[in-house]
Amino acid sequence: MIKLPDAPKSVLIVEDEQSIRDILVELFDVDGNAVSSAELLPEALERLRTQRFDLVVTDLRLGGKRDGGLQVMALAGMLSPDAMVLVLTAYPDDSNRQASFRLGALHFLEKPVDLAIIAQHAATVGVRSAFAPAILG
Repeated sequence: MIKLPDAPKSVLIVEDEQSIRDILVELFDVDGNAVSSAELLPEALERLRTQRFDLVVTDLRLGGKRDGGLQVMALAGMLSPDAMVLVLTAYPDDSNRQASFRLGALHFLEKPVDLAIIAQHAATVGVRSAFAPAILG
């Protein structure tokens, strides 16, 4: 039996590399989701200020800012406290990992990341993806 969610799930993709951002948007652009994306920190912060999200996928470094993703996580923790936060990074050092977890990230994933892994994590909070367009319940 397929269980449909009561309301669309909202997803925010924050990634400064357009090709990765486009792939992630495509991954979550399925029925039952409302997907927003941001390239740089100011745009991401504005999205977080104006909407609550169920899932936030953010790059750790945004537009050359080492702490851009950490700022996204901090604001997401305040304004979308129930959101699952997934961090993507090409810089998986331990200090970044610890800071991400302190700010509420549930998963710290090293690029390149298998999209199926991102989809599996999202499914645990009821967010559909191209890999799992229907959440079984």
